[in-house]
Amino acid sequence: MKVFSQVISYLLHPLFIPIGGTVAYFLITPKYTPIEIKSASILPIFILTVIIPVVTYLILKNLGLVNSIELSSIKERKYPLYIHASILLLILYKVIPNNYVSELYFYFTGLLGATIACILLLFFNFKTSLHTVGISGLLMYLLNLSIHFEINLILAISFFILLTGAIITARLYLKAHTGIEVIMGLLIGLLSQLLTVRFWL
Repeated sequence: MKVFSQVISYLLHPLFIPIGGTVAYFLITPKYTPIEIKSASILPIFILTVIIPVVTYLILKNLGLVNSIELSSIKERKYPLYIHASILLLILYKVIPNNYVSELYFYFTGLLGATIACILLLFFNFKTSLHTVGISGLLMYLLNLSIHFEINLILAISFFILLTGAIITARLYLKAHTGIEVIMGLLIGLLSQLLTVRFWL
């Protein structure tokens, strides 16, 4: 069980949520999208949300500002979350406007809102489960896309419900978070995407 919990925690790491939602959109959308626009969206987003954070993490670790990839303490989480919020802002202002896709724009708006909520909670000494925030946000985004495009995504949605349950179980089993931290992460993830629906659904 411990190995399973660790593996799923790595596979469903919050770093992969932005690019996961981006790829999911292009796989699901019935709109015709030229390959140039797909490449101009997916590649920069992958570099900005996966490659740069990994490099940044290594720098922060060398500086002694973080101790592990788990970011187990509240102090360790501040700089990575500040950087993540800055990257999301950069995507919203520079990447998406060049190849404007409203569904993706508001997906990243939701991600930014969730990140800001997690940062604000740090000032109250509350450590939210970022894994749960990420996977539940992606789940709600799939639900939104299913309704928006009137496409039956029941299998994908069911699978992500299972993944959400699995990551919650894993984080609790590893004692990385308390029950309230996981529940708060679930609510932030779901609500951050739900609140953007009125602008594009």
